[in-house]
Amino acid sequence: MDEETFDAFYQTSFRRLVGQIYAMCGNLTEAQDCVQEAFVRAWDKRRTLDTDQSPEAWVRTVAYRLAVSRWRKARKALLPPDRAHAPIAPPEPDVTRVALARALQTLPAEQRRAIVLHHLCDLSVADVAHEVGAPVGTVKARLSRGRAALALLLADDTSEESHHG
Repeated sequence: MDEETFDAFYQTSFRRLVGQIYAMCGNLTEAQDCVQEAFVRAWDKRRTLDTDQSPEAWVRTVAYRLAVSRWRKARKALLPPDRAHAPIAPPEPDVTRVALARALQTLPAEQRRAIVLHHLCDLSVADVAHEVGAPVGTVKARLSRGRAALALLLADDTSEESHHG
C-alpha cells in the first residue's frame, strides 16, 4: 500500500473505526487514542498490508487489543474512584445511542465485541469468527446471548423514553 492509498484509507476509515471501538470499549477518548495508535502501527506495516485482506479489520483488531490492555492496566491501577475527580463525559445528543452504549457496556467483552462486529461493522458471522479467532458456533452463541441481554436492557431503558416521542 503506497502513501496515497494509506492516506485515503485513513480518511475513509478513521471515524468509522473510532465508532466501532467506542461501541466495544465505551470510552470515546480511549477509542480515538487506540485507533490512532493502531493506524501508527499500520503505517509502519503499510508495504505489507494487503488491500485484499481488509486492512480495516487489521486496524480494528489492533485497536481493540490496545483498548483491552489499557483497560486492564487502568483497572489494576485504580483505587475506588473519587467521583469529584471523575472526567465529565462529552455530551451525546442521541438518546438511543447512549442507551445502546450503556447497554453494551453491561455485556461480557466477547459478546459485546461479536455484537459490534456483526451489527455495527456488518461482518458476516464467519468474518466475525475469523477476526476474533473463535469457532463460528461460539460466535453464534455470543451473538444470541448478547442480543437477548440487549433486548431486555433496551426494553427497560426505552420504556421511560417512549411516551415522549
